[in-house]
Amino acid sequence: METNLSKTITLRPFRLSDADDLITYGGDEQVTRVLRGWKTLTTRDEALTFIKDVCIPHTWRRSICMDDRSIEFVSMYPGSGNDRYRADMGYAIAAKYWGQGITTKAVKMALSQVFKDYPDLVRLQSFVDVENKASQRVLEKAGFQREGVLRKYLYFKGSIKDMVVYSFLSTA
Repeated sequence: METNLSKTITLRPFRLSDADDLITYGGDEQVTRVLRGWKTLTTRDEALTFIKDVCIPHTWRRSICMDDRSIEFVSMYPGSGNDRYRADMGYAIAAKYWGQGITTKAVKMALSQVFKDYPDLVRLQSFVDVENKASQRVLEKAGFQREGVLRKYLYFKGSIKDMVVYSFLSTA
C-alpha cells in the first residue's frame, strides 16, 4: 500500500486553479476552527476571492501540494524594520491528511526556503493552542524548540486561549 509520504510533496505559490482544492479543506470546519483570520469557505467564488485577495499577494504563503494538488498551506509573516529578524509561521492541512507526516515534511521544506528568502531572518516562531497537541508535535518534529506557555494570550473565536510558543533559530 502506498503511503502519502511516498507521493511528491511540494510547496508552491497559490494559483487560481487551486480554488476547487481550497474549497474542500477551506470549507471544512475541522480545519478552519483552529485557523486565525479564516472563516469557513462555502462557495467556489469565496475560494477564488480568498486566493486572489489573500494567498497570491501574501508575502510568503505557499500551497502544500501532493502531486501538484493543493492540500493546504504554510505561511510566514515577516517582521519589518527593527523586527525584520523575526517572523511568525502558520500552517494547516486538509483533515484527511492529518497524522501522516505531511505537515512536518512541508514545514521542514518551508524552513529551508524561508531563511534563504529572508537573509536577515534569525528567528521563526509559531504560536499553538495548548490543546492542539498534533500541531505541537509537528513543530517539535520539524526542529522547533518549545519555549513556554503564554497564559490567556489570544482571544480566538469567542474565548481567551493559552498558547504555546515555539521557535526555530537560523543559528541554532
